[in-house]
Amino acid sequence: MNPRLFSTLRCLQHENPLGLPRTGSIPRMQRGLPQRRNIKDVKKVIAVSSAKGGVGKSTIAVNLALAFAKRGLRSGILDTDIFGPSIPTLLNLSGEPRLSSNNQLIPLSNYGVKSMSMGYLVGDEAPVVWRGLMVMKALQQLLHEVDWGGLDILVLDLPPGTGDTQLTITQEIILDGAIIISTPQDIALKDAVKGINMFKKTNIPILGMVQNMSLFNCPHCHNSTHIFGSHSGVEKACQEHGINFLGDIPLHASICDDADRGKPTVVSEPDSERTRSFMTISQRVGDLVGL
Repeated sequence: MNPRLFSTLRCLQHENPLGLPRTGSIPRMQRGLPQRRNIKDVKKVIAVSSAKGGVGKSTIAVNLALAFAKRGLRSGILDTDIFGPSIPTLLNLSGEPRLSSNNQLIPLSNYGVKSMSMGYLVGDEAPVVWRGLMVMKALQQLLHEVDWGGLDILVLDLPPGTGDTQLTITQEIILDGAIIISTPQDIALKDAVKGINMFKKTNIPILGMVQNMSLFNCPHCHNSTHIFGSHSGVEKACQEHGINFLGDIPLHASICDDADRGKPTVVSEPDSERTRSFMTISQRVGDLVGL
């Protein structure tokens, strides 16, 4: 039997904002902290966070998911940004997901990576104008009502900040670790430190930090410039907070271009130095979580 097409012609309700057929898998919101649960059929779950927007978090998250897949792991990525989803663009995917026989969303796949995003459920230009309760219930459905079909690792692409979405994920999901993304300048690092402290307060293991856009190599004069200040900014923060420095991703025009056309660097430039950086970080993360 062919999977049914998920329809946008649905009645939005506070307890069921995505309009999924009832499965009974998510209890109604109760008082007190929820109990952390595993995501079904997923071995390892890691969160990629930045606490600040515009530092390249989603681009790194999707390239890490692709790097895991390139290493032969069954990899997936879940876009948890309800208001500004990026994964559909980064993976060049569109269209509404189908429903499995048990009324769960079937992920969309490209380049060997499974994915789910709010961006598949609304139009490209349609805003999600919801209050907090609707957003949190939609997030719960994305976390618990997707049929991943067996994954070795699932990457959660978190939205910027340290608010409701981050707290819901850290309180409801058993996370194997979190990765913090930052650029070297102080204004980004200050927010990154807030993210570090949030994960510490919620007892989530911090796998380490990735420094993005640290060095620009001019293709014309071949000189190197630290566009965003000292290249040691993230390394210093790691030392101060006792966490791992996972690696550097250079500032390069092709990383942005690859992302915008929906063919990320790990796929479009498999033999480049930039892809080697993503592969090295994925290996370090895999070792830390036991993959």
